[in-house]
Amino acid sequence: MTAASAILLAIALHVTWNLLARHVPTRQEFIWWALAGHLLLIGPWAVWSLAAEARWDATLAACIVLSGTALAVYFLSLRVAYRHAPVALAYPIARSAPLFIALAGALLFGETYSPAGIAGIAVSSLALVLLGATAWRLDARHAIAPALLAALATTVYSLSDKVAVSHLPGLTSQLGYISLGYLCAWLALSLRLRRESGHWRPRRRPPLGLLAAGALSIGTAYALVVHAMASLPAAYTVALSNGGIVIAVLLSVFWFGEKQHRWARLFWATVLAAGLALVAASGTWAT
Repeated sequence: MTAASAILLAIALHVTWNLLARHVPTRQEFIWWALAGHLLLIGPWAVWSLAAEARWDATLAACIVLSGTALAVYFLSLRVAYRHAPVALAYPIARSAPLFIALAGALLFGETYSPAGIAGIAVSSLALVLLGATAWRLDARHAIAPALLAALATTVYSLSDKVAVSHLPGLTSQLGYISLGYLCAWLALSLRLRRESGHWRPRRRPPLGLLAAGALSIGTAYALVVHAMASLPAAYTVALSNGGIVIAVLLSVFWFGEKQHRWARLFWATVLAAGLALVAASGTWAT
């Protein structure tokens, strides 16, 4: 599978699970259920593939621990942000990490980027923040800090994934790597839920159809992004995966009829798409 096809499929799956998360009541804890579903339906087979296929050494083990910890911080931060602001505000800010990833990649790993690629990353990151600002409401300021923490966590696990992917020969082992990281995140969410409510799982669950769709898409989307990192810089890969946000905005305005600040949202979604086009034009689309 080429990097381009992996990213396109990842975008479709990202749109799927994020629209589901957006339209499921917060009390149903959609992310908890989706992670649990992934671990139940895909996790055992994927982890077996990881154990059998991966090139194991201390570096891969460290990446699993680091990525799992960062994923736990990411999902916990998103959960807090969603309690203070809608997904339309918190998620774009959380996904504004490519600029951080590019800077860290250059400093830590000597990665280089074309001028068009850097311009595209900068434009798309700014558009994401201003797209999120269109959903501002009175208590939304409390969502900014956890959303930015989620962006920093994305930076950490994306750079860790870039190192790990050279040890993972195929998509099945990459799914196993993701499953171990998601296990860490799911355990962290469970502990948080236990502390807040006294229960290890949410009292209510989403409808089974929505839950199954989320479970099958949430981990596969991430594994496809990691797969694309084998031939693209992490900053380019994560930036391009944000194409799903453009699609989500268009669907929310034209399909779901959401009217709040729709012209501003459409404008910044267009700017985001332009920035991603610059990144795409600068990418090396290896197989």
